[in-house]
Amino acid sequence: VQLQASGGGLVQAGGSLRLSCAASGITLDYYAVGWFRQAPGKERERVACISSRGNTLSYAGSVQGRFIIPRDNAKNTVYLQMNSLKPEDTAVYYCAADGYRLESCSYAMDYWGKGTLVTVSS
Repeated sequence: VQLQASGGGLVQAGGSLRLSCAASGITLDYYAVGWFRQAPGKERERVACISSRGNTLSYAGSVQGRFIIPRDNAKNTVYLQMNSLKPEDTAVYYCAADGYRLESCSYAMDYWGKGTLVTVSS
């Protein structure tokens, strides 16, 4: 099983980025998938979560209304669309999947991808 997170980069405040989490070895539609981030010197934070089959979406308060977590089942990929980016969104972003807890995203997800760095300049 492999999760590949991509799409990070440098963007100015107010801009947008779309991160991708592509999976191999599992079908993401059957898994809860979450995006997490970790800024330098800070603990990992859960950013967004989509339940198995996409019935439930949840977002951290800090990104509510700015980030969206859509799923493309044909591509076996979950995205994180990030709009109105702020310098405080700067972090390494990780995607993770869990095939047991299907309705929520914990910090003990089954599978984790390597992170992708997002840097937002002011």
